[in-house]
Amino acid sequence: MNPHAAPVRFTGMRQSAILTALSGSFLATMSLLGTGCAPLKPLATVPHVDVDRFMGDWYVQGHVPTGSEDDAYNAVESYARDGDSNKILTTYVFREGAFDADFETMEPTGFVENEETGATWGMRFIWPFRAEYLIAYLDDAYTETIVARRKRDYAWIMTREAQISDERFDELVGRLTGMGYDPMKVRRVPQRWPDAEHPVSKAGGDMARWTREQE
Repeated sequence: MNPHAAPVRFTGMRQSAILTALSGSFLATMSLLGTGCAPLKPLATVPHVDVDRFMGDWYVQGHVPTGSEDDAYNAVESYARDGDSNKILTTYVFREGAFDADFETMEPTGFVENEETGATWGMRFIWPFRAEYLIAYLDDAYTETIVARRKRDYAWIMTREAQISDERFDELVGRLTGMGYDPMKVRRVPQRWPDAEHPVSKAGGDMARWTREQE
């Protein structure tokens, strides 16, 4: 174990679900290597991401969820640069199961693995493993994005706006479908605002950094 690696903080999070998902991904990869199965189908990222512009708060409008977030409400993911390095402080907060439920918080560390494009990241929940994190869609105004994976197992549709129309959501699901995902697996994340107690409401546009200052 790396004594200098800061572990991810889980607050009320079902950590066993994260461990199970990561273990499953590792075993699936080893199975492919052992049996000579076809490699994962490629998934194109956007050509370039201005990482500094990508920082800040993103409202999760829909996802192909991991087991730990399959009943998330008012989900928000936030990013902040960790100095001049390729490390990204990440905070993911949501209410578990209802708009008045307790908050769940995850604080993994992101790494920009392709600094030329800025679109290929690794997300570390447990040292030393990094989960694949590909910015597969990003509009020119940096108001909408889709994070996806070559395994087509998980994905996140996120916007800068807290709430979007049904029509816009359907269009974004269509983009995800075009990447090879099953639209029937996409869950729309309920979003209802204002939510005065939510950390994003208290942070003033930089939840990832704000949550760490409260520790």
